[in-house]
Parts: sequence; C-alpha cells; structure tokens
Amino acid sequence: MKKLFSFVVLFAACFCLIPSLKAAPQHGMAMHGGLKYPENFTHFDVTNPNAPKGGELRLAIVGTYDTLNPFILKGTVPAGIRNIMFESLMKRATDEPFSLYTLVASSVDMAPDRSWVVYTINPKARWQDGTPITAKDVAFSYKTYLEHGTPSQQMAYKKVKTVEIINDHTLKFTFNQVDGKYDGEMPLHMGLMLLIPEHFFKDKDFEKTGLTPILTSGPYKVAKIEPGRSIIYQRDPNYWAKDLPVNKGYFNFDTLHFDFYKNAAVAFEAFKSGDVHCREESDMGKWAQYDFPAIHKQLVRKVEIPHQHQVGMQAFAFNTRREIFKDPRVRRALAYVFDFDWLNKSTFHGALTRTTSFFDNTELAAKGLPEGKELALLEPFRAQLPKEVFEKPYTLPTFAKGSRENLKIARDLLKEAGWVTKDGKLVNAKTGEPFTFEILLNVPENEKIALAFARNLKQLGITATVRTTDAAQYTARQTNMDFDMILHFWGHTMSPGQEQTFYWSSEAADKPGTRNYPGIKSPVVDALCNAITNAKEREDFVAAIRALDRTLLWGHYVIPTGHRTKDCVAYWNNIDHPPLGPTGLPDPHTLWTKEK
Repeated sequence: MKKLFSFVVLFAACFCLIPSLKAAPQHGMAMHGGLKYPENFTHFDVTNPNAPKGGELRLAIVGTYDTLNPFILKGTVPAGIRNIMFESLMKRATDEPFSLYTLVASSVDMAPDRSWVVYTINPKARWQDGTPITAKDVAFSYKTYLEHGTPSQQMAYKKVKTVEIINDHTLKFTFNQVDGKYDGEMPLHMGLMLLIPEHFFKDKDFEKTGLTPILTSGPYKVAKIEPGRSIIYQRDPNYWAKDLPVNKGYFNFDTLHFDFYKNAAVAFEAFKSGDVHCREESDMGKWAQYDFPAIHKQLVRKVEIPHQHQVGMQAFAFNTRREIFKDPRVRRALAYVFDFDWLNKSTFHGALTRTTSFFDNTELAAKGLPEGKELALLEPFRAQLPKEVFEKPYTLPTFAKGSRENLKIARDLLKEAGWVTKDGKLVNAKTGEPFTFEILLNVPENEKIALAFARNLKQLGITATVRTTDAAQYTARQTNMDFDMILHFWGHTMSPGQEQTFYWSSEAADKPGTRNYPGIKSPVVDALCNAITNAKEREDFVAAIRALDRTLLWGHYVIPTGHRTKDCVAYWNNIDHPPLGPTGLPDPHTLWTKEK
C-alpha cells in the first residue's frame, strides 16, 4: 500500500501544549449539558452487568454481502459488522441524547470553545493480534478516511485542521472554523471514529474489496463465512475491554450467527422454525397474523412496547435532479394522491400513525408556526423560503372527504407547473413529453405501498412503474443517485447533528454515497445544518432542528408514509434481555442465553 501520509512526532513542542491541557481530563463528554454517569460508574443502566456469557445468537438478514471492508462504497458488507468488530475512542450511551464515555481512550480533554480535543489512549488497548493501539493508529485512521473514505467521512474529517501526536498514547485534534465558528460536534465525532491498525494496512490497498477479515480490536472475530449466505463471529476470550464499565453486560454470546435471505417471507419462516432467535417486526399487517405453533406452545414470546423514542422518516423521496421533479408544485401535487388513510386501514390494520415531521415523536419536531429562537433563525431567509413557512403549520393531505377534491388540487398544481392532460395522459405543455417515472424498491414487501400509490397516480394520467431490484443493484443505483423515486428511511437519534449535513446539504447533493437522495441544494438548509452543530445550548439546538424540519417539509422533497408508536419484537424463550422500557428495543448485544 502506498504511503498515505507522514506525521511529525512532536517532542519539544509538547511544552507549548501544556498550558492548554491544564483542565482535568474527563471520563466522557456530552454534546449539550452534563453527563448522566459519574466517573466511578460501573455499567450503563440499559444492560444487565451480571448477564451470563455463552451460547449462540442466530439472526436473519434480508440481503447479501460480498465484502468485509465496511469503509468503502464498493461492495455490500454484512449487516452489523461495524458494531461487532470495530471500536472507537469512546462509546455512546444509548439512554442519553448524545454523550460519550471512554473506551479505547482512557480520558478526554476538550477546549471550552471546542476548538481542539485531546485523547489519551488506554495503555491496555490492544488489536486482536496483541499489538498495542497507539496514537499513530488513531492518526492513521483519520488520515486514511480523509483520503480514501466515503464522501460522508471526507466531509466530516476535512474540518480537522491538524493532528498532533504528543506521545505514544496521546494525540490532539485541532479543528477549522466554519463560518467563523467551531463545529461543536467535531470532538465527539472524532471520538466515534472507528479505528484501524496502521501495521495491518501498511502493505495493503485500503480501497480493495474482499472477504479477508480486517484486523480489529473489537469483541468478536470472523470465524466462518459462506459468501452471500452466512457469516459467523466468535467472541474473543482475550478481548482487552471486556471488563470496562461501558462494556459490562454487552457481548454475552460466544457465537453470533447471521444468515442472509433473499426476502422477508423466507426469513420469517426461518424464525418460525427456530433457525432464527429474535425478530423485530416492522410490517404491522404481518404482526397481526403472528399465529404459529411455537407461539401457542409459549416457546416464542410476542411483545409490544409502547415507545417514546424518535421514529425517523420513511417516505417516497423525489430525485430533484430529474427534470420532472424540479418544480415544488409538482412534488406537492403528487402528495395529494398518496392515500395513506386507505393504505393504513387496508394493509396495516390501522396500526400506523402518519409521519408529519423528519423528527416526529420528539420535542425536535416543528409544530404550529415558528416562534422565538426558531423564528429568529428563519427570519433572515424569509425571501428565500415559501411564505407558508411563516404563515401556515405544515400539514399533509388526507382523504377524509374522498379523492375527488384531492385530485382537483393536484391537477391545478400540475397545470400551474406546465403539465396538461391529453388523451388521458399527463404531458408537458411545451415539449409534449409524458409524465412517467420509476419507483425503485429494494424489498418486495414495499411493493404494496408503491403499487397503491401508482394506481392513484394513474388517475392524473401519470405512469409510475414499480421496480424491485436485488440488493447489490439497488445499492449501486442508490449510491449513484440513479433513480427517479425511492422509498427510503432516514433514521435519527435524540441528538441529530453532523449527519444532517450528509443528508441534506448542497455539498452532499453532488457526492455519490451520501444520503441527500432528493438532491437538495438550498443555502437555507446549509445554514441551518451549521446552526445545529454550532449550537452551544440545548434550547438553541432544538430551535435549529425545528427550523430545519420546517424548511425541509415545506420544500416538498418527500411524501411521508407512517410510523409505529410501539415496537414489536418476538423471540424464542431461550433468549433473555434487560428490562424493556419506553426508550426502545434493547441492543441485540445486551441479550443473553438463558441458563438451563
């Protein structure tokens, strides 16, 4: 592998750093506010620190894989490999909005203005071959991702101004300013960077795909692979961090066995037969029909957990790079013919709630009209935003009065945008080109949603074809933004941050591999994404998220579907778990095998 970079190891320069490092190093850091867990904490509350070790967990994945390198765009990696094998300097607490606690790092020190962060590496930290993890490995990881990583990684890591290796176990990241301010999330973002060993990649091509496992420092090793069909991970008995507080109660199974299936129906049959131990169900229609012998014999538990966590946004996403979707009136018109009410009743047994925000079910969702700090953020952009942003709460069309009124509104909007009906077909008034497009899907289970939408579009003279492709083809087309419309899910945490730039910014719109699938290019959105990461207080952060939410909604870039207000999970009775609560499903790595 060609030499990626060179670092100057600073010795004499350390003396000039001493004044900036006088603050006491900490065991964690939070994006906003203080930490939940004190320095002497023993475990996270979401785990059972006394969970027994041993046994096997078998899980089903719909899809396939053809590479074990999760850091490049080429190829498809096994689901979950990042969390199973790779580690970062710090670990996220799932029961806090955005707080990190030391893992590979033993302590962290951060500038009050977040212009720099210093990490001290735990001297016990080891790669799986027994080699110590050093500051050079951390610096190597950063530089490799900056030069050869995904577009999202490159967008984030270019905000690093310098990397200084102070000694074998200490290094300092100093950050660039963006619009005269430091990105407050960058110290945490660097703490979550997955680490790779310099000595392993010294003579290798980082960008090469393949099925040779990468040397890591995590709790599991790849034990066996059947390319595209299954992968088995074995817990490393010598895992260096198994007794750290952040890991107590995690990684309880000796073996993790993932089987890959072509579709969800076959995966479900595998669960019913006991070949799969746990299953989260997102199809509420199928959930209502969970009726098989193992449930009657009480060998399988079926649990519903009303929740209070974020639900993300599942929606039909317009690719505004396509000429037919550039006009927001067209996008708004199509929303008037998506009959969520009928679909929910006929297909999902009325179990879904219509999603009306990118941050629904949280305090971050924009409601009513903008006011206070949110209004202050939006006011400078009044001329660049639809007037409705300031005058109307965002609502989605319903079919409470039937379809006729909705179709009339849709036709009027399409006519304003230059589309007319001729011989029953919607065509462009200037060019005569028909209004046709493709809805691209990756799983057959979503066809019922897309086909129902396509039938309604036909009433406007629009021809929408539905195409379901295999995982590899879908990933390639999605990565390269080669689609007209997709049905996509954007997930969020309770502390959205830098990923919003990857989802919505102008820079991301032109980069394959980001998640700006609609192709949004808006100075307003760019400014609000920066406001999110620059927010120092929770109140400012919430205002920025709500402003972004409102701006995205009134841009009509997506047609939202619905979400569940409860989590649904079924599992065989040989599996146990920590107490279930309203914050969501337990992490699979906190489960364990019941003692017999």
